Amino acid sequence: MKNQLSFIVAASFLLLIACTTGTISPTLPPSQPAETVTPPPPEKPLTKSIHKRAQWSALTGWADDDLLPAWQAFLKSCTVLSKQPVWKENCKMAASLQKPNNKTLRNFFESYFTPYQIISTDNSEEGLVTGYYEPLLKGSRIPSKRYRYPIYATPSELLTVDLGAAYPELKDLRLRGRLDGRKVVPYYSRAEIMSNPKILNGYEILWVEDEVELFFLHIQGSGRIVFDNGEMVKIGFADQNGHPYNSIGKYLVQRGELPLEKASMQGIKQWGQQNPSKLPELLQQNARYVFFRELPADLSGPIGALGVPLTAGRSIAIDPLSIPQGAPVFLATTWPNTSKPLNRLMVAQDVGSAIKGGIRADFFWGFGHEAGNQAGKMKQSGRMWVLMPRGYTVPALTKQ
Repeated sequence: MKNQLSFIVAASFLLLIACTTGTISPTLPPSQPAETVTPPPPEKPLTKSIHKRAQWSALTGWADDDLLPAWQAFLKSCTVLSKQPVWKENCKMAASLQKPNNKTLRNFFESYFTPYQIISTDNSEEGLVTGYYEPLLKGSRIPSKRYRYPIYATPSELLTVDLGAAYPELKDLRLRGRLDGRKVVPYYSRAEIMSNPKILNGYEILWVEDEVELFFLHIQGSGRIVFDNGEMVKIGFADQNGHPYNSIGKYLVQRGELPLEKASMQGIKQWGQQNPSKLPELLQQNARYVFFRELPADLSGPIGALGVPLTAGRSIAIDPLSIPQGAPVFLATTWPNTSKPLNRLMVAQDVGSAIKGGIRADFFWGFGHEAGNQAGKMKQSGRMWVLMPRGYTVPALTKQ
């Protein structure tokens, strides 16, 4: 009976998708604590990119990078990857290195990995690189006239259906909604939640003072809240309402409210300050709504989709249908709003609702104002190479 019910619920969701214009969409599993995360193994076909075997000399800036931070980030990935046979030996070798220098690390990667250049299915070698960060907001555990915008925990009525339970070909896809009587319907959109806060009564965990900063907290997926007494709380992504992500910057450009070159996080915040009466309508254009959870205070960074803490300047969010989660990725791009080269070995430890496609990366800048400044400006072109264990062929449209 239980399996039959799961099938009926899943089928109801599929019918909803067929009958609506994307109010419920397939999504990747949300970030979870490390001990509960089982990322898809790299044997799963990667459908959004071609992987072309490359020589190390083809990686722009490889010989000049400081590899120590990337190695340390990769060791975090190995707490998850080492459970997979294809990664086990490489993770064991990485952990055996004692106080390595750049020469040792370069030799390690070149001896145990093979680089594959990521190429889009349209044969382009360059894609989009954006940035994200961990913001700091002012807030309180108690609502007040100053702190009146709530941060919510995941509501109990939010249904999450794992489609793989009923349809193996849809493994790793989840759908979200709620019950309305005996019907499964889309969960409430951002507009519905903003217009009727009683929907989430009792799920408030914190309150903050700035509505726009809260919106961007939803975009970033994690952050820190500082109280008037100096206490600081870390929060991270718990779940989301299942609606598609829509860019409010793109909306402002299309409406003629902002020129394209000013459609950055900073530009949108400035527009909001200048147009407070139009702000609610703008924010409601992004129907996706994110729910949060408090994180341990001693975490070195926010938890990414792989289930390990992110490393500032060395973790990226990727499309897992293009690059296996946890893999080292060499990124050749430029610093935000400049032509100055930014060539680094990164580690794919996160995913994002807007990070879709073959050559697509979201660069994690870390915590604080300067990180936010860099992340908000970053919209660069870049090339990417995924490093896979030697002797292993990426099971995609691979070019030898």
